[in-house]
Amino acid sequence: MRVVLASASPARLSTLRTAGLDPQVEVSGVDEDQIDSHDPANLAAALAQLKCRAVDARLQDPAALVIGCDSVLAFEGEIFGKPVDAREAVARWRRMRGKSGVLHTGHCVRRADREFVEQASTIVHFADITDAEIDAYVATGEPLQVAGAFTIDGYGGAFVRGIEGDHHTVVGISLPVLRDLVGDLGIRWTDLWVV
Repeated sequence: MRVVLASASPARLSTLRTAGLDPQVEVSGVDEDQIDSHDPANLAAALAQLKCRAVDARLQDPAALVIGCDSVLAFEGEIFGKPVDAREAVARWRRMRGKSGVLHTGHCVRRADREFVEQASTIVHFADITDAEIDAYVATGEPLQVAGAFTIDGYGGAFVRGIEGDHHTVVGISLPVLRDLVGDLGIRWTDLWVV
């Protein structure tokens, strides 16, 4: 079965490959600003759906399984997507250090005009890192590419002191949620494995 990941995220691609899938990557190229929501869980799900639908429409292959995802961090009543620049990433980290936020990841799967959408949430506890550590981390460029300005599977992993929930959600694609969604489409997860 042709599996298509509607995301440029290397972490999502790596997670799927490690789980036995070999997806084709098709970046949606959608304008994320067209979705406006003050609810982070709904925003993540709506963005995942938008990306999934855009790629599915472009492919015009009803046999393909298209997977769309998007993540946002809810922190102290604000929604953090990717930071605009290094200055914003530094400011976020200075606020987040020693505190906790909730990472919401939306998931959408489509095949043959059938679609299912779900979101998953995981609490992330950030380490109380120094200004020098923040500056060094932001200088790597990693925080500029990801929601909330952090990763758990890269340089930023040392600055996350714990999570409550599925760690795959923090990476940007929850394998348990995805398994349930493809099951709703009538596809067995193990049939997606490339062995």
